[in-house]
Amino acid sequence: MDNELNFEGALAINWNNIDANECADGITERVLWEGENGKRALVYEFQAGAVFPGIDTHEVGPEQIYVISGVFYDGREDFHAGTFLHLPKGTSHAPKSESGCVLLVLYPEG
Repeated sequence: MDNELNFEGALAINWNNIDANECADGITERVLWEGENGKRALVYEFQAGAVFPGIDTHEVGPEQIYVISGVFYDGREDFHAGTFLHLPKGTSHAPKSESGCVLLVLYPEG
């Protein structure tokens, strides 16, 4: 067993300290981390009534969503704060939020 801590490559960041980029009307993204082959972690903020344009299809790999606050709708049902969603490769959804929401979105395989 190793008795020494190793933080090489570790990252700690507060998403509120990252500039937001508007990716669609009423939807912003903040990139928390980017790794190799498209792996990344982001925070998306949906203003009330924001709708992702079109259908979001996961062709490269899965998408994982954690609803930090608000209510997220995926085209099938509402998901409230505290909900985790795993959308496997090949699935699709139509993201929107009537009341607004904040999401942690992970692309673990790119």
